[in-house]
Order: sequence, then structure tokens, then C-alpha cells
Amino acid sequence: MNLRAALIQLTSGDDPQANLPVTQGFVSDAARAGAGFVLTPEVTNCLSTSRALQNEVLHHEHDDPTLAALRNQARHLKIWLLIGSLALKTDDADGRFANRSFLIGPDGRIVARYDKIHMFDVNVSETETYRESEGFRPGTRAVVADTAYGRLGLSICYDLRFPHLYQALARGGAQILTVPAAFSPVTGGAHWMPLLRARAIETGCYVLAPAQTGTHHAQRGKQRSTFGHSVAISPWGEILTDGGTQPGVNVFEIDLDEVETARRKVPSLSHIRPFDGPDE
Repeated sequence: MNLRAALIQLTSGDDPQANLPVTQGFVSDAARAGAGFVLTPEVTNCLSTSRALQNEVLHHEHDDPTLAALRNQARHLKIWLLIGSLALKTDDADGRFANRSFLIGPDGRIVARYDKIHMFDVNVSETETYRESEGFRPGTRAVVADTAYGRLGLSICYDLRFPHLYQALARGGAQILTVPAAFSPVTGGAHWMPLLRARAIETGCYVLAPAQTGTHHAQRGKQRSTFGHSVAISPWGEILTDGGTQPGVNVFEIDLDEVETARRKVPSLSHIRPFDGPDE
């Protein structure tokens, strides 16, 4: 089955009200270009390093304006929409947020939710460190979801470095893996493309990765930059589209028959075996 899809590349700032019309404009552009499945990046609504500001501008899922508006837009345009993720308030006692991806159906219904499992707690350099787990709590469950086009496996950004998650999604029937992201320029330049291609090759899945890009406006807190290069990868590891570093829409075609073709050539998913060791 053929599918026209679109990756939206954003430079989201820390004001959800300002980010929303930009996102909606790109979603409309993608639909006009014939895309039946549209994907936005990680933290579509708000990219911020200030926990105090996030507490002021973020919402719970049930009253989040970005989620409500994009659900209405998906229904109006009759498209499948992956909201790569939204930063949302939770009722956790420690006040941490959720980094949650949503799959929206063409009727505006929430078909699936996925909370990012792996937290980006790294020291990229002496001047660039991240502690995502201080502000966000990790999810605990892998998620697959059925669409009119095939079965999706959901993930977010730093999840990309954990291949066992993608093997589990593929063995759960996923034909398309989604990897919305806000990769740092340093790790993006070194690892983004090789990791995405590896996840596609080892699972025989399409990998669709909409990304944040550029320097992000910050009212408060440290200003962040992200790598961009939203890409779609075929099940054979070929790059189908690369969004470069500018915000915008990248439309492409996929053929889900290629999933079975790749897996027939190299059926590695059926060759996974248990093993012992190594001894500590």
C-alpha cells in the first residue's frame, strides 16, 4: 500500500500560543500537498529549559490548547496526525511533566498515546549538559497502534539509542517507526543519521523522524539549539527525504510492500535468540 506522508520541521519557542499557528500552518500545507499522514516533532508545543516557565504555560492533557486545536484540525482535514510530542503537566507528586506523543485519527480521536521512556541525561561537553529526568518523568510502556495505512511503533528522540525498544515494536507488528526529536547539534551531527538508518535496517521498518531545528526563542532559561534534518528512511536504510535545517514541510511517498521485501531478504527479526552471559 502506498502512502503520501509529510514531516513537519519546527523551531518551537517557549510560548505555546505563538507556536500553535505556525504548526497549524504547516499541517495545512502538508494536507494541501496530498499528505494523508502528517508528523510533527518532539515538544511541538513548547521547547524550554525553564521549569518555572513550563509550570506557567503548560497544561494537563485534558485542557491543553495545542492538543485540542490539532485534533480539530486533523478532523477538519481528514488526515492522520502524529503530534510528535507535547510537554504536559501531570498529577505526579514531584511535579514532573510528561513528554507525550499522540496519534490522532482523521476523526480527531486520540488513537494512541506514548510517554517517552528514556530520559536524556547526558554530558555532551563541559558547557552542554542535559538532565531531562529532573523535569520529565519517564514512561513505562512501549506502544504500537493501527492506522488505515499500517501499524505504527511510537518512540521519542533519545529512545533512538536503545535498539531493543525498536525490535520489540517491530516484533509487535510495527511497519513504521516514528522518532520525533529535538536532537542537539553536536549529537545530531555525529549520530542522528547513523542511528536512524540502523533502526530501519535492523527492523525492516520505515523510520519517520520529524525534528526541531535552529535556535529556539526563550523568554526565560537557557536558549537551546537543535539539529534539524527531519528524515524518512526506507526499510532498506535509504534516505527518502532530508529536511535540512530550515522549518517547513517535507512530503514523500512510502510503499509498505517494501517492509515485507526487506524482511524477506534479511529476516533478522525471526533470528533473535536468547543467550547466556556475559558473566560479570
